[in-house]
Amino acid sequence: MTSGLPVEAGNSPSARDSTSLRELAALFLRLGTTAFGGPAVHIAMMEDEVVRRRRWLRQEEFLDLLGATNLIPGPNSTELAIHIGHARAGWPGLLVAGASFILPAATLVGGLAWAYVHFGTLPAAGAILYGIKPVVIAIVLQALWRLGGVALKTPWLIALGLAATLAVVLGVNELAVLFLAGIIPAAATRLDRRGSGTAASWLLWAAAPASTAALPFGLWPMFLLFLKVGAVLFGSGYVLIAFLQADFVDRLGWITQTQLLDAVAVGQVTPGPVFTTATFIGYLLGGATGAIVATVGIFLPAFLFVALSGPLLPRLRHSAAFRAGLDGVNVASLALMTVVTWQLGRAALVDPVAIAVAVASGVLLFRYRLNSIWLILGGAAVGFLKLLA
Repeated sequence: MTSGLPVEAGNSPSARDSTSLRELAALFLRLGTTAFGGPAVHIAMMEDEVVRRRRWLRQEEFLDLLGATNLIPGPNSTELAIHIGHARAGWPGLLVAGASFILPAATLVGGLAWAYVHFGTLPAAGAILYGIKPVVIAIVLQALWRLGGVALKTPWLIALGLAATLAVVLGVNELAVLFLAGIIPAAATRLDRRGSGTAASWLLWAAAPASTAALPFGLWPMFLLFLKVGAVLFGSGYVLIAFLQADFVDRLGWITQTQLLDAVAVGQVTPGPVFTTATFIGYLLGGATGAIVATVGIFLPAFLFVALSGPLLPRLRHSAAFRAGLDGVNVASLALMTVVTWQLGRAALVDPVAIAVAVASGVLLFRYRLNSIWLILGGAAVGFLKLLA
């Protein structure tokens, strides 16, 4: 058993307040198996487990780690899992938490890719998604309520959050919103302008278009392509689709438009990271070996970025400018989650049954604090029952 006392992110925890690798593996394997709905839902479920239920981290620490994941490229929820593992069990925890969160989804997506190749179609998932999506809305709303109470601690931050939300609604790039939300408060506390310029230059480099040179298919070129995507991609899953379309369909012609859409669909309907779309494409191109190569390629940068940035967080917390900037990024992160929740809600609450599932889930979460896993299973059951009716 752990003491429940949180540790400073980026430090190797002591034996007294650390978490065993077995506990980390058990939690993130379960989350990787049941976390449907995309990064916003994954983050909400992690917050519920590590802050409220296990008390491994305080709300403020969790928000700091969440903000830190938004400052680096890659899949946010996976990087948050890696950060939590590092905070609770040092370098071994970093590897165990991240790999445990990725493995269930990659295995499931690989199995669906096998079925797709052998049978030419995907197993039906509509019924499951119908019942799960309303539960997802309730889970994210609960997380927004709790995290917002911590992050929105001054009128200035509330105003910044509203402005960030409006900017996202108006179509401003998510990366620009996060960057400005961090720079503006930091500049108010006299952040070194040279550091800001360096960050801006790096972000412009990251967004630069890829080379248009054609390449024959091979495992190594495919690995490098997915490594590039994992290393420079900020933003939502729609940004991932744009990268895959440009490289694998338009430029190289390795897969068709239909195969890309099917790969994206599998990444969306399965639990765990959406980046396992790469696993599906890897299997289509190179079988089981290709699936492994693609998965390693797209997720490897996340481990490297967290390993490089994690140890800096405790030191940077002593900087007033960094603290102000991280507060701004935290608020902007919640703004992004708010817009995602609205978009998910429009797609999920399609009829009275779905609305009823969402309301019931909200009551069970807010009033009775029922574990979200049971709600997800219940939502899936409702979907099957409606299908049979």
